[in-house]
Amino acid sequence: MTDVSLGMPQLPAPDYPADVRARLEADAREVVARYPDSRSALLPLLHLVQSEEGHVTRTGMRFCAEVLDLTTAEVTAVATFYSMYRRRPSGDYQVGVCTNTLCAVMGGDAIFEELQRHLGVGNSETTSDGKVTLEHIECNAACDFAPVVMVNWEFFDNQTPESAKRLVDDLRAGRPVAPTRGAPLCTYKETARILAGFPDERPGAVEATGGAGPASLIGLKLAKGEAAPGARVVHPRGEAPRDAPRDEPGSEHLSSHDAPQPTSASDPQHPSGPVGPAGPATEEGE
Repeated sequence: MTDVSLGMPQLPAPDYPADVRARLEADAREVVARYPDSRSALLPLLHLVQSEEGHVTRTGMRFCAEVLDLTTAEVTAVATFYSMYRRRPSGDYQVGVCTNTLCAVMGGDAIFEELQRHLGVGNSETTSDGKVTLEHIECNAACDFAPVVMVNWEFFDNQTPESAKRLVDDLRAGRPVAPTRGAPLCTYKETARILAGFPDERPGAVEATGGAGPASLIGLKLAKGEAAPGARVVHPRGEAPRDAPRDEPGSEHLSSHDAPQPTSASDPQHPSGPVGPAGPATEEGE
């Protein structure tokens, strides 16, 4: 086998010990049985092998390829595409600081910089004790709780540099840490097994709920007409509310995408009259 990137011979990936392979094969059969096409099980199987060693190794990719009758190239292409699969050893706790726009302006950048100094690591680096891997992460749809820190995909909301430093200190010291919402915290390997589709049977895990906060849900409440009495709704460019009758003056569409348009302007090969309330004009000139 040749390493294409280096042009150097590459040894085949080693196999798991017999007892580990037997256990993983039993789990893999359970995962594959959930899908009509076995290759659809690749994503959860990558989580499964990640739960064994804490990252996706060449041995793990070889295992997935053999179980699913794929080439190692096909497995590698998927494993290297998704950032949720680690390609090198990492910590028991993946500490991710959201540095997307809202979290950043609310303090996410400051938290990330402070944690780098506090832990003595850079982005995607692991502390010397192997406990914490620090990384900046993309938006996790929790903007109303900004700035957000995630540990093994569990939420820690409304963080500050000081609270984030206490959090990582507790993780490294083995002290109990409780997410703001969601399931109880577990190690990265345990998280990977849950993501592979195996039930989380820890006390409190089944009852745990996350959910969006009030700021995220206000738009849904407005759409359902559940806004508080007297709530002031600002409409774009001074246009009329959506529920205004369309035949009244000032009841323009809120978006040009749903407004009547002369289709011939965009498709000269198929001319047609404007789309009105009764539908498009017919070829007979109606």
